[in-house]
Amino acid sequence: MLKWPSLKKKRDDGVAAPGRGPASEQIELALLASIKRGQRADFETLYRLYHPRLWRFLVHMLRHGDLVEEVLNDTLMVVWQRAESFDGRSKLSTWIFGIAYRKALKALSRQDLPVDADDIEEPADPGPGPEQQLGLAQLRVRLAEALAELSPEHRAVVELCYFHDMAYGEIAEVVGCPPETVKTRMFYARRRLRLLLDDLAGAGQGEP
Repeated sequence: MLKWPSLKKKRDDGVAAPGRGPASEQIELALLASIKRGQRADFETLYRLYHPRLWRFLVHMLRHGDLVEEVLNDTLMVVWQRAESFDGRSKLSTWIFGIAYRKALKALSRQDLPVDADDIEEPADPGPGPEQQLGLAQLRVRLAEALAELSPEHRAVVELCYFHDMAYGEIAEVVGCPPETVKTRMFYARRRLRLLLDDLAGAGQGEP
């Protein structure tokens, strides 16, 4: 029985967050090669690298903390059990996020959960000073509420583009559609977000 690594115990274990450059990708591929040989320690390293990235992606798709953790662990279980199926035709991150996306859609099809941004606890991250925290907190609430109004497919492309720095071609591989479809989803998502954020800002200022 696979026991998941304890992130709380090892926040300061010296494992750096993955970058976006070739060196980081080579490190991740080396970890996957070890995972293919059954090296549990290297799987735990990859788990810690991807947990915060997948959490952020899934939390905006699923909007329910318990479900996020379930889908995240299911995704990384596939990485552990089916590492051999990665053929190198895409980036490793694209392959992993694609697994997460498909599992999230399946989970949503099985659930009928209320949307409540207050139920989501994102991983701790050092933030700005106290003088900026209130404004940022209000912006995060508005953004979370606006994202919650989008479809899961639109939330996914927004999240991958703006928070994971993926190009349209890579997003297309993750979500399994042509790049032109990604562009179309982004167009409608941005337009919808702009309207929703304007409405939420107006409501927050007490406009009728």
